[in-house]
Amino acid sequence: MSVFDEAKIDCHCHVLDPVRFPYARDVAYRPAGQEIGPVEQYLQMMDAYGIRHALFVGPNSGYNLDNRCLLDALVRGAGRFKGIAVVPLDIDRDALLALRTQGIVGVALNATVLGIAYCQGAGPLLRLLADLDMCLSLQVQEDQLVELLSLLDQSEVRVLIDHCGRPVPGRGVGQAGFQALLGLAGNPRFAVKLSGIQKFSALRALSADARAYLDALRSRFPPDACGWASHWPFLRATQRLDVGPLLRQVEQLLPDEADRRKLFWDTPRRLLGF
Repeated sequence: MSVFDEAKIDCHCHVLDPVRFPYARDVAYRPAGQEIGPVEQYLQMMDAYGIRHALFVGPNSGYNLDNRCLLDALVRGAGRFKGIAVVPLDIDRDALLALRTQGIVGVALNATVLGIAYCQGAGPLLRLLADLDMCLSLQVQEDQLVELLSLLDQSEVRVLIDHCGRPVPGRGVGQAGFQALLGLAGNPRFAVKLSGIQKFSALRALSADARAYLDALRSRFPPDACGWASHWPFLRATQRLDVGPLLRQVEQLLPDEADRRKLFWDTPRRLLGF
C-alpha cells in the first residue's frame, strides 16, 4: 500500500478563511496568499492523501482568541475533525466545558508568540484542563521548554509538543531545549507531533539537517508517543511546501508499515478520542 493511501489522522493543521471569518483586529500576523486555508480545500487534500481525521489548532495568527472559524470547521467536518482552541488564561470551567461539547479537546499555548512570562501564568488553566481530561498543545522553540518544565511538572495535564520542539537549525541535538524534550520520553503524559520540519531545517530541501532531530526523537519516543501532522497550510513558511514530500519523509523515517500505522492512526486515535 502506498504511504499516500495509508489511513491517517493529521494532528496539527489550521483553517484560515478571512472571507467568511475576518481576522481579529489585534493580531500581530495576518496570513495571506498561499497561507489561507478554507475547510473546503483541506477536505480535498484529505481525500488526496488518505487523511481520515484531523486536529485543527486555533492559530494565534489571524484569529488569536476568536475561535469562530475553528468551531465552524468542526461542524462542517461532520465528525471528521476535533479542535484545539486558543483561550484566555482565566477562562472558567463552564466555558471550557462548552467548548468541549463542540469538539474542542484541548487548548493551545504558544510560547514562541506569547513568551515565557505569559505562559508561566497558565498554571490554573493547566490544572483545569487536567481535571476535564483535556490536553495542552504546547509550542516552544530554542530553549523555552527548559523554562517551562516546572510549570508542566506541577500539573497533571496531557501535553502534545508541537513541531518536534522546534530546535535551532544547526545547533545539534545537544541543545538544552531539545535535550529537555528528549528527557520527557517515557512519561505517559507527553507526546510529540512530528511536524513543522520547515521550522527547524536550514536547507531548501528540508530533510538532511532536520533528520538528526527526527532520528533522536524516534530513538526515544516510540510511535505510541508520536503523532504525524502536516501543519497545512504552512503558516510563515519561507519556501514552498507540499504534503506529499512530507509523507515520503515519514516513509523514510519509519520504513515499517506497522510503525507508520501507530504514528498515523493508532496513537492519535487514542490520544485525541477519534
